[in-house]
This record gives sequence, C-alpha cells and structure tokens, in this order.
Amino acid sequence: MRATHCFYHDNALAASRPVAHAAAMSKPTIQLYFSAMACSLASRIALYEAGASARFIQVDSKTKRTDSGQDFRAVNGLGLVPVLELPSGERVAENAAVLQVIAREFPHAKLAPTDAAGIARLQQWLCFIGTELHKGIYVQLLDDTAHDEVKAYALRKVDLRFDWLAAQLSGRSFLLDELSVADAYLFAVLNWSMVVPVDLKRWPAISEYHQRLRERPSFLRAFAEEIELYRREIARA
Repeated sequence: MRATHCFYHDNALAASRPVAHAAAMSKPTIQLYFSAMACSLASRIALYEAGASARFIQVDSKTKRTDSGQDFRAVNGLGLVPVLELPSGERVAENAAVLQVIAREFPHAKLAPTDAAGIARLQQWLCFIGTELHKGIYVQLLDDTAHDEVKAYALRKVDLRFDWLAAQLSGRSFLLDELSVADAYLFAVLNWSMVVPVDLKRWPAISEYHQRLRERPSFLRAFAEEIELYRREIARA
C-alpha cells in the first residue's frame, strides 16, 4: 500500500487503550509478524480487541527482513504476512487462518461464532474478503508493476462486488450479528481505498460501516500505530 496521509485528526491518537481482560493477560505472549498497513492489520486489531499480550515483529514488505535483520522467508517461505507464532512455537500463516486462531485463543472476546452455522457464515465472509476484494481487486490496483490492462480488469469487477457488499451491510453494524474477525479483515482491506481509485462514498452503507469501525478504540489504535510505521518505512526507502 502507498499512503502518505491519515484520515484521523492528531487528537484522535490519544484515544484510550482497550482494557486487557484478565483471561487474556494470563496467557504467555504470542508473536505476530506483520507489515505496516498490510492485511496483517486485521490480526493486530483482533489481538487488541481481545486485550491480548503480544509481541509485534515488523517485516519490511520489500526486503522481507524484520527490524532485527532476520530474513522473514526463514519464517514463511512465501514471505507473506501475517504469521502468528504461538507460545508453543507453532506458527500459523494465511490471514483467514490466523484470525480464526486468535478468535479461538481468546474466546472471551467473542470474535467468532461457536455454532456450526455461525462458523460457516464467518468463513464465507473471510473467503469473500480474501478472494473477491483483497486478491481479486486491491492486489492488482496496488501493484506498481501491474499493466494498465490488469488494473482495468480489476476495476471492472468493483461495482458488482461492492454493490453486493453494500446490500449485505444495509441496516447492519457488523458483517455478522456481533463484531468478528471478519470485520477486522474487511476494515484492513477497505483502508487501501485511500490510495486506489475505489471511492467508498459511492456506497454509503460501506462508507458508514468503515467509519463506525475506525471509531472503535482498538481499530483506531491499530491504524494510528501502523500508519506511522508505514510512513517511517516509506521515508527509509
């Protein structure tokens, strides 16, 4: 993502931190490998919503090295974030999988349904966001090496998918009955509209949904932290 500005007034950065739940704080620290303003933002949001104790390890999106100089491809051969490392040492990759693991690790936060039908609906949304929006549209528009024909093809898919999404969000606060990890993922992806020709204001239901989410303390905190890290990364380039 290429972004040089922030939607938030500087005073908003003083928003209060979410209170950590005792159940979350009693767990050993987990680690999240992330890149600033990438889809891994969703995992940071989920961890903040859960009040989880976590260590965040930044990965440069171009060099694929962490701040300590570690080659991230030794962690994930694809060089893609997020990767969640559990206290046991087990590592989980792929955004949809990582988000569901966080939800299971911190059930008190109620970031995912537990019934079969609810789980299926959650997975439906994670798949839609990952395939139809993240990979199907935004990746092509954000890729500086993509040919104009590729970008035009991605843009032709916008109306159908965003019209459908707007219809699903009409009259709803969240994708499911309550806030879930799917909302964190969709928020992370919709942020990229700042730097690509997808104007969320064309779909009031989507624009208002995005605005509501970014007013939540955990979302605001995560965004503010990562946009600053992203600016530093751009300045170093």
